[in-house]
Amino acid sequence: MTEHFVRGQGPGLLLAHGAGGGVTANFGPLLDDLSRTHTVVGADYPAAGGSLDELADGLVKTAVDAGVEKFTVLGYSLGTAVAVRVATRHPDRVTGLILTAGFARPDARMELALNVWAHLLEGDRTLLAKFLMLTAVSEPFLASLSPDQLAGAVAGLASSVPEGTAKQVELVRNVDTRAELASIAVPALVIATTLDALVPPRHSRELADGIPGAELVEIASGHGITDEAPDAWLTAIRKGLR
Repeated sequence: MTEHFVRGQGPGLLLAHGAGGGVTANFGPLLDDLSRTHTVVGADYPAAGGSLDELADGLVKTAVDAGVEKFTVLGYSLGTAVAVRVATRHPDRVTGLILTAGFARPDARMELALNVWAHLLEGDRTLLAKFLMLTAVSEPFLASLSPDQLAGAVAGLASSVPEGTAKQVELVRNVDTRAELASIAVPALVIATTLDALVPPRHSRELADGIPGAELVEIASGHGITDEAPDAWLTAIRKGLR
């Protein structure tokens, strides 16, 4: 793992971010509030990449090294697959799962988007940012932006693509946690982003259907819930915290 984050006191909460994201990028607006009641631990994935097993084990090591022996895992996007793998590889450490905008495996629609994403990473970052805004941001949120705000959002996204994103996108293409879901024995909350064109909400429903006793909550947001609906997301997360 690269730079890690430990903040707060209380029960453990381990963060698993999405592809092309990071702890601050994906969870930033929530961190102060969550750290009021929990010891929040997170780490950006290594630029060199790694398998799902390696990312899961690396996050667990980060938590244990910080003195956090047990934790709820909050996963976002690719991080939901990492969270599932943490739960199945380290069941004695996981007290609960909160899975947001996630998936058990990519389907044909996601595969097409991932293929375009991977190719755009090799070239014009502004074009990449426009593609991600088009797919990861909901139509209502886009419509609320002024031309200057939209241009600023595109420029900011184009300038903040983390090193190692290409390896994370490739990892997404190979995720398949379907066979693991039935073995999860901790409380699970699945949060579906209902306006999500990048990872449509039926993927969250598949996760919820596959995990015994899982609860499903729906939030009207695109994939970029951090920017679109942080308050609703925080409210839902608090419902699933242990």
